[in-house]
Amino acid sequence: MNKIKQVLTKQRQNKDYKDLYIIKIGGNVIDNSENLYRFLKDFAALPDFKILVHGGGKVATQLSETLGVKAKLVDGRRITDIETLRVVTMVYSGLINKNIVAQLQRFGNNAIGLTGADGDFIRAKKRPVKTVDYGFVGDLDKNSIKPKNLISLMEAGFTPVFCALTHDGEGQLLNTNADTIASALAVALANYYHTTLVYCFEKKGVLKDINDEDSLIREIDPKHYEELKKQQVIHSGMLPKLDNAFSAIASGVKKVIIGHSDDLGNIKQHQPFGTHLIDN
Repeated sequence: MNKIKQVLTKQRQNKDYKDLYIIKIGGNVIDNSENLYRFLKDFAALPDFKILVHGGGKVATQLSETLGVKAKLVDGRRITDIETLRVVTMVYSGLINKNIVAQLQRFGNNAIGLTGADGDFIRAKKRPVKTVDYGFVGDLDKNSIKPKNLISLMEAGFTPVFCALTHDGEGQLLNTNADTIASALAVALANYYHTTLVYCFEKKGVLKDINDEDSLIREIDPKHYEELKKQQVIHSGMLPKLDNAFSAIASGVKKVIIGHSDDLGNIKQHQPFGTHLIDN
């Protein structure tokens, strides 16, 4: 147990901490209206405090094509030039975010849609140019989240719904990875709540065989994670997700789960689901 976790454990022993669930949904959930409906119904039913983080799915790509804005990719990563930033701002913080908020209101959950610029909740730094210029992409650090402002919002009865946009404090919006935003929120709020971070997507969890849903890996610790990477069982898009998750655990987050969006309701039923990431 590292020094940070020792300090946080001592704090929790002396305080009446409430539970907080930070849930991130992937594009495959957003793109399917039936899946999104089921997910949001389960999300709204979660007890205590909760925060939802989402990206943009295929909608931003489709709108870009309609507007004649050609996607630029380097090694599978999107370059966010000024035209792309305009599109993702319209889609992420507008169409998708407000649709999610409206659906949550339908389920009796008083949600409020946000970017990182709203309330100065999340400040990022524009990614520096090294070998590649990623454009208007934001990176987060330990000072990016303003937890007290966010706590005030939740304590007032609102459920924050963050899209994948932040700002730099100088008037510039930045496209920021939604997995990273979810992890940063969990770490920043772990000092104030028993925080559980959940990544929901279209698979049951981390699988040994991507084509076999029965090959679910129930638990992964850092040593096991390194072995799975060497064996190429975990690769590509799962790597940043798990890197963020293990960083969150090392920084005091109570629990990290990666699982299917349809299984989110298991939390309320106190039933296990997905892959649990644990410390050594």
